[in-house]
Amino acid sequence: MSLRTLSDIKLPVDKSEKELFVLASKKLGKKPAYFAIKKKSLDARDKDNLRFVYTVEFSDTPVKKEEIPLEKLPAGKVPQKPVLVVGSGPAGLFCALRLLERGIRPIVIERGAPVEERERKIDTFIATGALDENTNVQFGEGGAGTFSDGKLNTQTHSKWNKEVLQTFVRFGAPEEILWLNKPHIGSDNLKKVVKNMREYIVKEGGQVRFHTRLEDIRIQNGELVSATVNGESVEVSALVLAVGHSARDTFEKLLARGVKASQKDFAVGVRIEHLQEKISFAQYGKNYPLLPAADYKLVSHADERAVFTFCMCPGGFVMPATSEKEGVVTNGMSNYARDGVNANSALIAQVSRADFNSDSPLAGIEFQRKIERSAFTAGGGNYCAPVQRVEDFLAGKTSDKFGSVRATYGAGTRFCDLRAVLPDGVTTALKKAIADMDSRMKGFADGDALLTGAETRTSSPLRIERDETLQSPTATGLYPCGEGAGYAGGITSAATDGLRVAEAIFARFYEK
Repeated sequence: MSLRTLSDIKLPVDKSEKELFVLASKKLGKKPAYFAIKKKSLDARDKDNLRFVYTVEFSDTPVKKEEIPLEKLPAGKVPQKPVLVVGSGPAGLFCALRLLERGIRPIVIERGAPVEERERKIDTFIATGALDENTNVQFGEGGAGTFSDGKLNTQTHSKWNKEVLQTFVRFGAPEEILWLNKPHIGSDNLKKVVKNMREYIVKEGGQVRFHTRLEDIRIQNGELVSATVNGESVEVSALVLAVGHSARDTFEKLLARGVKASQKDFAVGVRIEHLQEKISFAQYGKNYPLLPAADYKLVSHADERAVFTFCMCPGGFVMPATSEKEGVVTNGMSNYARDGVNANSALIAQVSRADFNSDSPLAGIEFQRKIERSAFTAGGGNYCAPVQRVEDFLAGKTSDKFGSVRATYGAGTRFCDLRAVLPDGVTTALKKAIADMDSRMKGFADGDALLTGAETRTSSPLRIERDETLQSPTATGLYPCGEGAGYAGGITSAATDGLRVAEAIFARFYEK
């Protein structure tokens, strides 16, 4: 059996995908015995001739489609003391899965709740303002990405990117993520996928403990020897620090124990909402029933401070995403269908060490916190979010009514002037960027588009240092991992970093 590929098959967007086989057969001059999509992307350069472009694989002989067996990996020497994985986001979950494949049964601890309970807690917070600081959009099973769009495209070129996609499919994600140019799972699907991952880890002999916090660590002679978990001291062989970018109390404790960290650039701003039908029209030129809700990705250098869109959620919602009392934080979420009325995206400006006016690795956290508390005050308390129409934001006046775009932030909103929330330099940069981005995507500066503050948790504001063995240079056995430690920028890159750290732990214990 020989699988071959055929590239650059173009199918008009108003045609059914069933016609793809016919087009491929014409190109080949015969009907293949086996045929499958390998890659799919949208060519929207010519608005009058939008086309999907496919790469397919085929064979002249039948291929029995079977689940690809997992690679048989050599087992490691099982450590006498447990390997503790702190955090159940993509970095922690994929690290735990790989450790199991390597013969090491990890203990995964998560300060928040299982995903089912987590969803109920978030609904309660949105309805009542009763915040659980350990279970929210930032903390809980699956990490912050569980309540997002579930985007899996990445700019990193890890050798494990394909494996990450295959693993997601194995645990219930749509198979199309294997070939789509911009794959996404959707928040509704992610909740099921992470639950399936957890059940598999437990079934294979690992442990997953919820409502369990890492409270302290003990380092002796440059080596991590134990961790304090819910008041109990646990000796460990290794500790994977996959806590996510909002574990501020954990960062503070680590620095107090001498773990080396440094400041890192990040970005802050707002969520911008448009009517999804207008975004789709701007991107496609007209309405196509068979096309998905359109997305966009824009960057502006109109100001010395770069501004860009991030985590764009077609047909989505703006989520209340704080994890601390008296702060307002936004995030974006879409379900798999992306069928909401509005599109939303983070619209954020770069901030750097020069903005913090401090050498402390924690200075970025304080910078974020100040904006979040200003948003809480501007929103009138009880976690309502400050909002402003784009037209009014550009004119520097407080809005007094919604236009065609209504807020999707479920915990309540209040009109304000966002200059009371954002630093002057960020406000100036955002204003310039909105006009600049409108020149490349008509309608971005629509006066009725809505800005909701504050978007502050785009990435970790610090990096927990690690050496070539992926361990802390000041604490052997401590493995900073994923987005919170400063080594990833999304679900896929966090997952691949989890695999990488697991391999480093295996290499340390493996005996040939």
